[in-house]
Amino acid sequence: MTNDLTSIFAGKKILITGGTGSLGQALTKRLLEIGANTIRIFSRNESKQIEMEDNIKDDRLKFFIGDVRDFQRLLKAVEGADFVFHTAALKHVPKIEYNPFEAIKTNVVGSQNVIDASLDANVDKVVYVGTDKAVSPLNTYGATKLLAEKLFVSANNYFTREKTKFFAVRYGNVLGSSGSVIPLFIKQIKSKQKITITNSNMTRFSLTMSEALDFILHTIDIGKGSEIFIPKLRAYSITDVKSVLKETLENTGEEEIGIRPGEKLHEEMISNDESMNTLEFKDYFTIIPNSDLIQWSKKKYLKSHKEGKICKSNFSYNSKNNVNFLNVSEIKKLIHINLSDIQE
Repeated sequence: MTNDLTSIFAGKKILITGGTGSLGQALTKRLLEIGANTIRIFSRNESKQIEMEDNIKDDRLKFFIGDVRDFQRLLKAVEGADFVFHTAALKHVPKIEYNPFEAIKTNVVGSQNVIDASLDANVDKVVYVGTDKAVSPLNTYGATKLLAEKLFVSANNYFTREKTKFFAVRYGNVLGSSGSVIPLFIKQIKSKQKITITNSNMTRFSLTMSEALDFILHTIDIGKGSEIFIPKLRAYSITDVKSVLKETLENTGEEEIGIRPGEKLHEEMISNDESMNTLEFKDYFTIIPNSDLIQWSKKKYLKSHKEGKICKSNFSYNSKNNVNFLNVSEIKKLIHINLSDIQE
């Protein structure tokens, strides 16, 4: 991957939907560091916007209160933008199960609004930030993210608007985020509670915020349109994390509570069914759609990306198979990153 992001983003105007979230804020800081001209934050939460404005004091930062469901408001926000990063979504799985159509309106209809507004504004490139939950989804959240992903893949079919290119990024929970397991375990130990294990055989991918940002920004450089990009990641087992925590911190006991509704034993990034259209590169995978959905074929794509190779037909990419696992020493380093949460 290229490290020269400055040459790509310097002087550019950028819109981030859902920009007050943890990823949006981290993305904003990185883009400011590498010389973006203007960053527009588009979100519904005015309190988070005020907090973000206080934390990141920079005149290049502009705030738009709005909802991706509101197409006209999106049109105003995206006007003149070079790149768009679409991170806005309803994400709380239990709430979405109870309010499925609200998730459809935000995650699916809202994504189409981002596409249409970007086409009208003649944006150069638009990145959809997806999730591993879109692979063989077990819940409504995953299903809506899968549909949004497909909207971005097919958006390149607007042949009269060939300038704007759409593609997607797919990855799992970022370490330290609200959904990741290590900070949860540390918090439980701090409170002298038992560690809650859903299943001792569970595995998860390891992805830091810095790695996530590097990969998302890199897709602007390599994205041709219609691809889904998946980073190559290390993985860890919950059992190893549990053992290291007991050794490094304190043994407060454990309780196996069973897998929660919609949760998978292993994180999955690429399914067997997607393998026939998956290309492997040194640091990432690329899923390209069927040739009848795009203007270029797999062979043509490989010809211009000679470092890639076609994956085997039965290939799948999940946190159990086809990955390198973190050893105990590396897991200790991950825990050390979060130790400030339990230190007095």
